[in-house]
Amino acid sequence: MDVRRLDLLRELADRGSIAAVAAATHRTPSAVSQQLKVLEREAGVPLTERDGRGVSLTDAGRALARSATDVAIALERAHAVWDEYRHDATGNVTVASFPTAGQMLLPGAISSLADVPGLTVTMVDRDPDSGNFPGLTVDFDIVVAHSMPGMRSWSGKGLRNLYLLSEPLDVSLPVGHRLAGVNMLTPDQLVDEPWIGVPQGYPFDGLMHEIEAVTGKELSVVQRVTDNRVSEALVAAGIGIGIVPRFTASGRKRGIVTRPLTGVDASRHIVALMRPEKAERFAVRTVAEALHAEAQRLQQAHNPVEDAAAYTTPRWT
Repeated sequence: MDVRRLDLLRELADRGSIAAVAAATHRTPSAVSQQLKVLEREAGVPLTERDGRGVSLTDAGRALARSATDVAIALERAHAVWDEYRHDATGNVTVASFPTAGQMLLPGAISSLADVPGLTVTMVDRDPDSGNFPGLTVDFDIVVAHSMPGMRSWSGKGLRNLYLLSEPLDVSLPVGHRLAGVNMLTPDQLVDEPWIGVPQGYPFDGLMHEIEAVTGKELSVVQRVTDNRVSEALVAAGIGIGIVPRFTASGRKRGIVTRPLTGVDASRHIVALMRPEKAERFAVRTVAEALHAEAQRLQQAHNPVEDAAAYTTPRWT
């Protein structure tokens, strides 16, 4: 079987439609369909079937698509062994990151790679709801994703995960708020406040639901926004209180104060997600490990008393 046709079958499994595969691989839909028909003849069994106005994979098609993943991993691993032997990280690595992680990690990571010959990093900012981060891996080499504890929606997706860091989440209050002088806030102190939330399904929304579960009271969410700077501006104006990531919160210069929250697990996990064959590429691993090093530098800068050796070695899963 032709490796390129196997890869098209795998793309169909991941992207869900002939049109999407055609757009991603710079082919026409008819060309993709023709190549899949050739692969089907080579396999000797139906690999696709009509599904409404589109097509879906048969059981045999899904099995062969999984085999295509194994083939892609093996090929990339062979190339990576040679690239690593030559210390050659040449290539362009695409990174998709949600905005605050991009602000925290990418400037330092990209700067640290400036002297690596032939390596370029192209970044974009994306901020989907937590369930959609894995879907970005079909178009980007590395996806920097976040989730709340116990809500790692990418598990079981067949991806490689590189743990980067855990970031505390604090409560943001307007300067002069009645709770601004409290060193540590509890859920019971916050339930009667108006809240600036995030769209439903976004990670911070999970923390608000946890506050509701602990207190048995429903929070009053007066606005929902995705941009932390907009949230901070609304808090500073006294419209409500909010949740901000500790390492990138603007603080008093934006008219807010931040306070830690106890009684719930107020933190988020930040992880780099990759398709398994992309994670084999020497250039991709070089960028991923630069992100890891920057994340650990940031973690230690904010929490110098924690065990510095705990995450020195990248934790791949």
